Amino acid sequence: MHMQENSRYAVGIDIGTTTVRCVVGHIDAATGIPTIVGVGKSPNSGMRKGTVVNLNGPAHAIDAALGEAERMSGYEVNQATISVNGSHIISTKADGMIAVGMANHEINEDDLMRIEEVATTGKVPANREVLEVVPHSYTLDGQGNIKDPVGMNGTRLEISANVISAMAPYVVNLRKASEMATVIPNGVVPSVLASAKAVLSESQIESGVAVIDMGGATTSVAVFEEGDLQYVGVVPLGGSNVTNDLAIGLKTDPEIAEKVKVGHASAAPRKQTEGISIKHEKEVFTFDASEIDEIVEARLEEIFEAVQKELKKAGRAGQLPSGVVLTGGASQMKGMTEFAKTQLGLAVRIGKSSGYGGVADNIDKPEYATAVGLMLIDAEGGHGKAAAHQKAHGKAGAGVAKAASGFLSDFLGRFKA
Repeated sequence: MHMQENSRYAVGIDIGTTTVRCVVGHIDAATGIPTIVGVGKSPNSGMRKGTVVNLNGPAHAIDAALGEAERMSGYEVNQATISVNGSHIISTKADGMIAVGMANHEINEDDLMRIEEVATTGKVPANREVLEVVPHSYTLDGQGNIKDPVGMNGTRLEISANVISAMAPYVVNLRKASEMATVIPNGVVPSVLASAKAVLSESQIESGVAVIDMGGATTSVAVFEEGDLQYVGVVPLGGSNVTNDLAIGLKTDPEIAEKVKVGHASAAPRKQTEGISIKHEKEVFTFDASEIDEIVEARLEEIFEAVQKELKKAGRAGQLPSGVVLTGGASQMKGMTEFAKTQLGLAVRIGKSSGYGGVADNIDKPEYATAVGLMLIDAEGGHGKAAAHQKAHGKAGAGVAKAASGFLSDFLGRFKA
């Protein structure tokens, strides 16, 4: 199945509503560490709030972003780990129990796959696809809080897990768009989890941290604590909403509003409020700074109120020792860390990607965190489990559905391959 190239290259494609970004990494055979050798991006169309409404738009954008990354890397891409986003992505608590036979039975990977199957069956509606099962703990013959039972002996295994799922038709459309651009998806990973992969450290995941991925059409929240993913939620609001509000409030074109936002919007109050001028197609447009601030602030408050609701649902509002890490293009706005700190009552910083070598322009910017994380997940071969799952389930459907399963546990160093 896997060609020789696969052992050497890893690819992440972040299929964002407003922009598709692609990162190609070359994997060092000795160290296994990827070096970024190709980067590409393209404006996207045909998507709304993370979901595909027209296949041609994202297929074309994937093709364009890939083309750019391929030219830079000199490598032809035909497989990648891709992102999924949208407020249809949810996390559900689930548990299950299996009898594993004789007293001298040693727990193995097959048992873990079987218990994941038991835990998710019936808990996840038929129209949803399981993207990831995060085991919080196992109990073996009454002994609780076991992190990894592989190799232990026992007859009755129980699991307590967090199941991340997405609407199946939405995932199918993403795969289709990807395949139209002649890319086979190795795995489908929620954007915010890919960002987390790129920007979080082990110690943050242990102590308690939230990643807030501020995109164009969505703002996603992932909460980690005690080494595990605890919660995922996606809010259908993002940077594009700020642009639209500015266009309406300033009575101007969206293109001009975007320039105002990127060049002059601020989440922090300004000292002076003189006019702000924008050049667009040889014309100069002038706006009142205080008017801009008022519009931007109103929308950002709404976004952070929604984020705070998600943190409350996760039971972690104001209670994360390592605070919040911001990623995504919209986090670039001036004063955003201060604004988020005030709104959420937590320490806030902008995430820096790590875990790779190579220096590509802009790659450490927050808007590339998802694509970098997808490439790192691809490099670890989180998709290698797809085949194993397929065998275990004996039906392609379930195998494909579980394709991404296991990348987080690999990421958290729980299973050593």
